[in-house]
Amino acid sequence: MVHHTGNPIPPIPACAGIGLRSAHHQEVVERRPTVGFFEVHSENFFGAGGPPHRYLERVRAEYPLSLHGVGMSLGSVDPLNNQHLDRLAQLIERYRPGLVSDHLSWCSIGERYFNDLLPMPYTEEALAHVVFRVCQVQEHLGRQILVENVSTYLEFEHSTIPEWEFVAEVAQQSGCGVLLDVNNVYVNAVNHGFDPQTFLRGIPLGAVGEMHLAGHTVNHLDDGKRILIDTHNDLVCDPVWELFRVAVARFGRAPTLIEWDTDLPELDVLLNEAAIAQMILEQSDARVA
Repeated sequence: MVHHTGNPIPPIPACAGIGLRSAHHQEVVERRPTVGFFEVHSENFFGAGGPPHRYLERVRAEYPLSLHGVGMSLGSVDPLNNQHLDRLAQLIERYRPGLVSDHLSWCSIGERYFNDLLPMPYTEEALAHVVFRVCQVQEHLGRQILVENVSTYLEFEHSTIPEWEFVAEVAQQSGCGVLLDVNNVYVNAVNHGFDPQTFLRGIPLGAVGEMHLAGHTVNHLDDGKRILIDTHNDLVCDPVWELFRVAVARFGRAPTLIEWDTDLPELDVLLNEAAIAQMILEQSDARVA
């Protein structure tokens, strides 16, 4: 297990942040934009040095940081990749992020990795398996992690637990937190025909440690139906903003990230999206007051 030394890590403020992408590295360090925090994909920094680390060190000196992983493969039946966890532990020790997260999915089998976050069956067996693995990860890292609900495009016939109950039970039984991806809730609600607010009501109060917002793509099928794809390549749509308002009203303020990974726009577009999220977070304070 890795234990951190020195002063406690300050939590990430319950403000809006953006993902730090290489196309914006130079502009970010020069402009020092007003934003609550930055989030990076952990695996992009598993190398020991080079320009990515030089920029991240400068950003980390000015802003809180969240590490968001895509390769932990929590739902896989492969043994946990200890080399991956060791590299993550080293990254955590180096940058002391306020939050560390990965996905409630799987992406490996037979030590071969796929470039996707694949869905899981929601069964009692899968639940026990994932809870055990999350506990192993937290023991290895010496800290709590957050797990994110993922977008899915099919459902397993033998699933016996609603997705929101599965996510809630993973958090309650393992002691991890939830990274609530509001866009993924909306995408799955449309794709699978449930009320997205039912999902939100199923997540325990106090479990949400971070929220994600992103754009998606609408694909129209030959039978007249539509399927939403979580592409992270567009502005947050109005229904997702409305669902975010409901989430903030239920869970209170939490660090909230604007995700944008493909067709990357100018930095100001991300900052403008973050400003909308920040306004909604602050409006929740006004309602409470």
